[in-house]
Amino acid sequence: MTLDYDIIVIGGGHAGCEAASAAARLGSRTLLLTMDMDKMAAMSCNPAVGGVAKGQIVREIDALGGQMGRITDLTTIQFRMLNRSKGAAMWSPRAQCDKTRFSEEWRHTLENTWNLYIWQDAATELLFDKTPDTDPAQPNAPGSESDPKQDTPRSSTQNPRITGVRTRMGVEFTCRAVVLTSGTFLEGLMHCGASHAEGGRAGDAASHGITECLRKIGFETGRMKTGTPARLDARTIDFERLEPQYGDENPAKFSFSPETRPVKDQLPCFLVYTSSEVHDILRSGFDQSPLFNGTICGIGPRYCPSIEDKLRTFADKEQHQLFLEPEGRTTNEYYLNGFSSSLPWDVQWKALHKIEGFEDLHIYRPGYAIEYDFFPPTQLHHSLETKLVSGLYFAGQVNGTTGYEEAAAQGLMAGINAHRALVGEEPIVLKRDEAYIGVLIDDLVTKGVDEPYRMFTSRAEYRILLRQDNADIRLTPLGYKIGLIPQKRYEHFVKKNSLVESLVEFARRQSIKAAEINDYLKSVNSEPLTQGRKLYDILMRNNVTFESLQTVLPKLKKFIAENEIDAEVIEEAEIQIKYKGYIEREKFIAEKLHRLENISIPNDFDFHSMNSLTIEARQKLSRIRPTTIGQASRIPGVSPADVNVLLVKFGR
Repeated sequence: MTLDYDIIVIGGGHAGCEAASAAARLGSRTLLLTMDMDKMAAMSCNPAVGGVAKGQIVREIDALGGQMGRITDLTTIQFRMLNRSKGAAMWSPRAQCDKTRFSEEWRHTLENTWNLYIWQDAATELLFDKTPDTDPAQPNAPGSESDPKQDTPRSSTQNPRITGVRTRMGVEFTCRAVVLTSGTFLEGLMHCGASHAEGGRAGDAASHGITECLRKIGFETGRMKTGTPARLDARTIDFERLEPQYGDENPAKFSFSPETRPVKDQLPCFLVYTSSEVHDILRSGFDQSPLFNGTICGIGPRYCPSIEDKLRTFADKEQHQLFLEPEGRTTNEYYLNGFSSSLPWDVQWKALHKIEGFEDLHIYRPGYAIEYDFFPPTQLHHSLETKLVSGLYFAGQVNGTTGYEEAAAQGLMAGINAHRALVGEEPIVLKRDEAYIGVLIDDLVTKGVDEPYRMFTSRAEYRILLRQDNADIRLTPLGYKIGLIPQKRYEHFVKKNSLVESLVEFARRQSIKAAEINDYLKSVNSEPLTQGRKLYDILMRNNVTFESLQTVLPKLKKFIAENEIDAEVIEEAEIQIKYKGYIEREKFIAEKLHRLENISIPNDFDFHSMNSLTIEARQKLSRIRPTTIGQASRIPGVSPADVNVLLVKFGR
């Protein structure tokens, strides 16, 4: 055993597990430092993976060689493709998981990853090679917006470099890079009514020391808040009075790997509803709510509000829809999605008993809120390395995000880039038209956060390019190039891609006579042909699909059978045909905007010397230090007029 490693990952949550797995598989001797080995990638809140935009992220993680999609497939108990009634750009996979098995699979994966070692302990201090040349006690330290003339960052030669980690047990590990993925544990404080307790999660201690260590060398910190609902005992629920919600009849899966299979024997979820009586009971506890009486200072998530937040924001609504979700195949524990709360436990208990089907309810534990420290992500490069300390990377909720998927994506990229930095390679930075992961990281680094960040399809300008179905086409070549996609998996990808292209080409060259298809077109409410057309043109019509066409076009059915083309290939080919015009338009727009990304800004440029920029632009540009005009154009407060000034300065 050694105390010296290439990379140390602090935290065994979704970000930490992906970071450690990626770094080790790429060749770095990696140590994962976690407080509890039995809770690897624990689903502390909702026992599900994916959802709107989040599902796209998981498929991108998988396409790059990450593990979340594969482990989700192995532990799924229900699968649904959301937004099927909308366009393909909005389709989002979501899986209900067995949360105990999910964590067990992650532990099994990590324990059997070559080059990866685990130490169960808490990190309390980060070690550096030298003391920074700034006074950490000063509020206007370099990088703070409050002193705009003092915010030119230190050069990389002046930056301290990470050298190791000290733990609660007093062990000192040395390393060349650290990925910090502490989740909600940094100075974590849990609230349930008037009761408060330190902790990063129910039953787990908080982490102390890291925030103060980083604050001393100039890092800006803040507080955020999240919450979770009560957990319910299925034996005391009358399911006959609830509305079941089943998974897809023909479920898909997350991983593009041929080694995983769609779920069988799915478990249902259930819909339940609050009522005015439930609301009245909840309101009776508002004066004891730490959310309303000033006890909680952290910023909560706008798009995942507590039940008390909902009652205050939507005071006119007489009911709210809730989702009752199983937490596994072998447990009676259920999760009540939509009922997150920090109200006193007895208020929660009384209100829950007034929900239909819950009259005899027993709860395993009440809901609670948790406050924790985070670091505004404008202090990061796009590689997720910090600007103040070389070799130190942040990923997950410490960057102000919320959600397992967002955390895992950051962890994967931080692990990749930490390894690449150690071997002298350029970081992998995904563009906004290449991946939702690129949108996520660019939003964090360029715009910062004023509330817990959650990914939505609306955050991406190029949604038609960034579909869940084509994540492998977009990112598998990159995953293979950097070394995370094995040869066998890559060959499977090449074969699938070749079949998609062959089916599209078949549709381009195959002529169809009006007589052989008009009856079919009438049956799907499509205008009959007056003359023969290419199959490709016919497929561009609404309601016309490869699947249904096989019943009337023997040549198509024969081609699909002879080439052993499966449903996934057929779906991808059909989407490429139907959305061809939209796809080409988005590619054209993206290529135009890439020109701004190709105009670089010197790292040490003095924006305060440009009086033609607005004062706000000078302050924001000096604080965030964009590397290109494209990045500068996305900073809130930098106007189009400011961008034109930069274009004149740095060349059109």
